[in-house]
Amino acid sequence: MLKKATALLVVALSAATWISCGATSNHYVFATIPATNQIVVFREDPNSGVLIPLQNSPFTSGIAPEAVLLHPSGKYLYVANSGEDNVSLFSIAPSTGIITESGPRTPTGGTTPMLMAADKKAGLLYVANAVSNNLSVFTMASDGSLAALPNSPFPLGVSPTGLALSPSGGLVFIGSGQGEILVYTLNAGVLGSLVGVFPTAVNTTASGLVVDSTGSFLFVANGNGSNSISEFSIGAGGALAQLPGFPLGETGTTSPVSLLIDPSGKYLYVANQASNNLAAYSLVSGGGLTVLTNSPFGTVKAPTSLAADPNGNYLMVGSQSGASIEVFLLDSGNGTLGEVASYGTGGFPSSIAVLQ
Repeated sequence: MLKKATALLVVALSAATWISCGATSNHYVFATIPATNQIVVFREDPNSGVLIPLQNSPFTSGIAPEAVLLHPSGKYLYVANSGEDNVSLFSIAPSTGIITESGPRTPTGGTTPMLMAADKKAGLLYVANAVSNNLSVFTMASDGSLAALPNSPFPLGVSPTGLALSPSGGLVFIGSGQGEILVYTLNAGVLGSLVGVFPTAVNTTASGLVVDSTGSFLFVANGNGSNSISEFSIGAGGALAQLPGFPLGETGTTSPVSLLIDPSGKYLYVANQASNNLAAYSLVSGGGLTVLTNSPFGTVKAPTSLAADPNGNYLMVGSQSGASIEVFLLDSGNGTLGEVASYGTGGFPSSIAVLQ
């Protein structure tokens, strides 16, 4: 039986994190370990998916780092430190992947930052603060430095358990522990009007939010009771309409907490924490999901965080109970997963980012 404390950890998860850029020919994997106040770093062999820990890994971060995110240039790494209410900036050595903290940590202005998202085109970083119930927004300079927008952080009225942006950067979607999605308009990062509050499922926590690349559909993991996923169409003004047949219950799966759409945009993967597996679906044109024939795929105990290799060949799964990152080969032709190996991280990897 999962501990109630798991719910707080779950809000740190992004459904999927990857950045593809030309900063280096190597692939590097970064993961936050809240329990040890560290970041583990691996070099990934892009031909095999094998992970090799860097000699100097793990690296010291702030207290209880919960989320990790890459600067659009691929030269810098942001880490949300939930235990000290700030964001660390690390520079990344392109030839080695070694990270070095740069400058003083940036206060969020809120309490317990757990989630991050970036509008890469606009150069904006969003940080959701779980205890102060607000959203901090920063500009990201070319050197990685952060500057808070005027009036940031912006009040949300709920403790955020999920965070996603529309591809246009004009909308932000906030999940809540009451099984609801709040949609706000954005104007150059400034939180605008509340479009609406949209229910997902009863007795649930709305987490693992992901938006498809066209900005047409929003997917939500409904854990803590519902054991289902929701899919909404996104209207022109940001209003959500849950598709017929949703919430969709998952056969043989329990406690979905994190979602990922692979880089090809063809498949959706669901980390089911209590049933120790991943459910897999193909995305149907015009909306909807079709479960893959071999779904679900077994994992190390308590899969919680998900990330994809930028080339779309490998899927990475952070295990809460296994204190590891498990790598799967992703068959782009049919979405099937095959395990490569599992790698110890010394603690629960709450968030994973992959740099190409």
